[in-house]
Amino acid sequence: MLSPVTKSFPARIYVPDSGSNDVIVIDPHSFKKIARFKVGRRPQHVVPSWDLKTLWVNDNDSNDLVPINPATGKPGRKVHVTDPYNLYFTPDGRYAIVMAERNDTLDIRDAHTMKLVRQVRLPCRGINHADYTADGTGFIATCEFSGQVLRFDDRDWKLTGELLLRPGAMPQDVKVSPDGKTFYVADMAGNGVWTIDAATFRKTGFIHTGKGAHGLYVSRDETRLYVSDRGQGSVSVISFADRRVATRWKIPGGGSPDMGGISADGKVLWLSGRYNSVVYAISTTDGHLIKKIHVGAGPHGLCVYPQPGRYSLGHTGSFR
Repeated sequence: MLSPVTKSFPARIYVPDSGSNDVIVIDPHSFKKIARFKVGRRPQHVVPSWDLKTLWVNDNDSNDLVPINPATGKPGRKVHVTDPYNLYFTPDGRYAIVMAERNDTLDIRDAHTMKLVRQVRLPCRGINHADYTADGTGFIATCEFSGQVLRFDDRDWKLTGELLLRPGAMPQDVKVSPDGKTFYVADMAGNGVWTIDAATFRKTGFIHTGKGAHGLYVSRDETRLYVSDRGQGSVSVISFADRRVATRWKIPGGGSPDMGGISADGKVLWLSGRYNSVVYAISTTDGHLIKKIHVGAGPHGLCVYPQPGRYSLGHTGSFR
């Protein structure tokens, strides 16, 4: 199910390390580190481009993007982009959406040249993660430091909805359900996941998962949602059918599972250990820890590549 664009790319795990300002490349078959190269200051995420041909390293503090050629695993020349904490793309591939977290803006850029087209100022603080509605017209984004979720019409970037989860909430990753009817939003301070009706943009429930709920990953068969509980070293597995935690996988010795992705065959969940200087490879069959790989001081938004999909909507691997 790989696109013709990506089917010849070698399977790799790209790990941006915010503490050592480099990217570590791991072979997922041997679990060996096979490359390491310097990038800019405080790389946050590695993001597949809309056309799947490039991986972008988001260097937050040095204000640049570093392209990686996934055919060779080699970095290219930096492109100046202000405050690229995270990166998304419009479904038609025309625009890149930079989540300028410290500036509290959405910076709409040409997806090919990365030139600024429009800047959208936001009524919130700490914009960072996002997803699209099933029809690709609504862009849903989370604001970590003010507890809000925002909805935009990406045709004109008008704010069409604003939802406060609760006072003190810290919304993180967001994923639309496989049927397109519900958005799931991780709340790191609330230790769980909110459900929001995609049509009405209203809260419909809250699922308690674990301390520091952070990253959200849909299983390859689309029946489960994996939630990385960064504050307690576990992964909570939510059943989409029941909207409740079906099981919880604990990492031996604890840890800080953060961002990552699922292997192309769906058998391994790869997560960075944000505060433990490691990367975790976790079996999606029974949740056992397959491998713990030591990397740098601050691994963050790792990218598992290539992945099934026609195009990328951004982050560490949101494909359609």
